[in-house]
Amino acid sequence: MKPILNPLNLPLKPAYKNYYIPIKTKFLISHFGAFLWMCFTIYLAFPWLKDLAHIVSFPLALLIIGGISYIPGYMNAFLVISLLLDRQPSFKNEFPTNEITILIAAHNEEDKIYQTLKYIDKQDYQGKIKVFVINNCSSDQTVKEALKAKEELTIEIKVLHEETPGKFNALNQALKVVTTPYVITIDADTLLHPSSIRYLVARMESSPAEVCAVAGSVLTKNSRENLWTKIQEWDYFLGIASIKRLQGLYQGTLVAQGAYSLYKTECINEVGGWPDAIGEDIVLTWRLLQKNWKVYFEPLAVSFTEVPSTLKHFVRQRARWARGMIEGLAEIKPWNQPQAYVKYLTGINLIMPYLDLTYTLCWIPGLIVSFFGFYWIVGPMTLLVLPLTLISFGILYFYQRNFVFKPLNLRIRKNFIGFIFFVLGYQMIMSPVSVYGYIQELFKFKRNWK
Repeated sequence: MKPILNPLNLPLKPAYKNYYIPIKTKFLISHFGAFLWMCFTIYLAFPWLKDLAHIVSFPLALLIIGGISYIPGYMNAFLVISLLLDRQPSFKNEFPTNEITILIAAHNEEDKIYQTLKYIDKQDYQGKIKVFVINNCSSDQTVKEALKAKEELTIEIKVLHEETPGKFNALNQALKVVTTPYVITIDADTLLHPSSIRYLVARMESSPAEVCAVAGSVLTKNSRENLWTKIQEWDYFLGIASIKRLQGLYQGTLVAQGAYSLYKTECINEVGGWPDAIGEDIVLTWRLLQKNWKVYFEPLAVSFTEVPSTLKHFVRQRARWARGMIEGLAEIKPWNQPQAYVKYLTGINLIMPYLDLTYTLCWIPGLIVSFFGFYWIVGPMTLLVLPLTLISFGILYFYQRNFVFKPLNLRIRKNFIGFIFFVLGYQMIMSPVSVYGYIQELFKFKRNWK
């Protein structure tokens, strides 16, 4: 998605502002609709279940089809219905002036750090912005580029040094000198829409006192680099953004991602800063939620990040995310979360390894043997999933286009080829990569942050 960097200074009109459905009612309606949908799919898939049971036994057939059809269908229906009912609250003050601090942990980012700082300098935010660039064992000209930005840009920039490797070490070093009530973390390759910080702070200022963090919206900035980045563009635009909206609706965004999120400084200090974990932002967010605080998501606080352009780097990134989820589950069990919605949302993560394993070990082999005429797991009937998938993506696309991109004066790039590959093949890569991440965490493989 190509950013057109023109700040927006128009108040947004909330849709259906005179009609409000309580969150509990939305939750129940969404589950009821998802349950009806699952019952319908079970009815349609009964012949499939019966045929597979003759080959592998009924319990195993139920386990396989449940993992690749029943449960994913239920979750997808719950997501779509919830998003149809979602109405983002309006801002109480769209132009806050709170003083904020931005933390950027940088390791060998000489080719990116200046541009990132330049985009921060272009913000239409009216409050004071302090930026700490934390040099974490860089061996290139990262520090030189940061000091150059300090001389040429108008924002206040300070370069700190942390000699112990690890992003969490760099962030915790900077946290010691943060004096502002809010702190924002940004990756060194993240570019911000000119109104991004304003909307992020406005969402925090418009939220109840128990909200401790707000996750920003992260999209791709290098989607035209190759086919691989084109595919990921749709994952960020439709998949990740939709999951964030769902979780934000139920006041429990599970990852205030380090790439771009805002936190209350006192809350970060109370949980001891960023943890020593490969998924430091995941574990941190779950610790905040365990304190009975809430985490929101602001879709208008748009940022653009550089996604992996090779399969090798993609595997490292997503395996790291999968490991981070397991780290979070190991430290804080869903039933130990104090909020009901967070119990449910984190509980979903408990079944993700089962779904990924089923998809990897059953669906993919089933697809392969179907080309030879064996339709035990994948057959013509599974093509019925495609129209339903396209309908759900159409709903998500409509929201992003009309309620995020149009108000921000952004243009959606034409990327039909990437969309086709995203719909047809993305999950066949994602599930095995996630399984690889689970194995890494199970056997405590060496951590790789990059």
